[in-house]
Amino acid sequence: MLRVRPAVDADLDPLYELILRSDDGLTSLKITRDQLQDRLENSTFAFRRLSQKRAGLPYVFVMEDLESGKVVGTSSIYSKVGGYEPFYAYKIEKSIHESKELGVYREIDVLHLNKEHDGPTEIGSLFLSPEYWGKGNGKLLSLSRFLYMAEFPDRFDAITIAEMRGVIDRQGRSPFWDALGRHFFQIAFPRAVMLLTVSKNFVADLMPTHPIYLPLLPQDAREVVGQVHQDTRPALAMLQKQGFTYQGFVDIFDGGPVVHAKTAEIASIAQSRRYSLVRTAAVESQTLHVAARPGSQYLAVIGRVEIHGDEVTLSPEMADALNLRIGDLVRIAPV
Repeated sequence: MLRVRPAVDADLDPLYELILRSDDGLTSLKITRDQLQDRLENSTFAFRRLSQKRAGLPYVFVMEDLESGKVVGTSSIYSKVGGYEPFYAYKIEKSIHESKELGVYREIDVLHLNKEHDGPTEIGSLFLSPEYWGKGNGKLLSLSRFLYMAEFPDRFDAITIAEMRGVIDRQGRSPFWDALGRHFFQIAFPRAVMLLTVSKNFVADLMPTHPIYLPLLPQDAREVVGQVHQDTRPALAMLQKQGFTYQGFVDIFDGGPVVHAKTAEIASIAQSRRYSLVRTAAVESQTLHVAARPGSQYLAVIGRVEIHGDEVTLSPEMADALNLRIGDLVRIAPV
């Protein structure tokens, strides 16, 4: 069985080995071992905080194979974006151009640089080892974050966003970057991604602040604006089912969409509830649910449950993985 839990200091080496396998387009995972250690230290502090106020901290989760003990996946919540280094995105807006003399009326898409200093909550940094794809494992890794947010709503913003990976070819080439960012930064896309994890100051120094008219970009760049990498389509579809929508914001590097949702209306948050565990037994239900141990000792698994009013039955395997006993509370959300 696979289980999601908060990352701890001992996860540093196996987690770093895992993220080395991630693609160049996964910007938030292109970090050094020292940067990962710093992120884990901040995450440990975030999980242990008694205050429920937002603090711009990362909450790093890992997925572990309980049979082998291996770390096989990771995902994160960033309680708010911005702060000392703002969050950047392009907002696509319509610009009206009309000449009554020529009988010409045009609505042209224009990129406007958007800078957010005290921004919303962001989910990201999701990577699952390919040999564990399928069987609901990706859903557990993604949706378990929302059950944690449901447990501690005051730690997170009223709006949650997710930056989706844009179109990048097998050689790591981004058509959007080659058409736009490369001319201002004069570095290759993978190098830009790596630098972004170190500091965002160079974005403010070099990024064009004036509007950019999309028709002036090459066709291959225009075609990928707001589009996701083929491997990211299932993740986007999952978030759309959770209530995330595309509102015209795209990543400044690869042009991938930034999707938004009202945090309280995210399906796994709105539909999750606490139940009392009354029995452990084989469950005949065919409906998958994410089940989480609530509170500071957070754990999450996916499986089949039986719900009767305010009571729930879990399989013995699920209850053991969550370290639950009869009478304990468990937070449940349908997949």
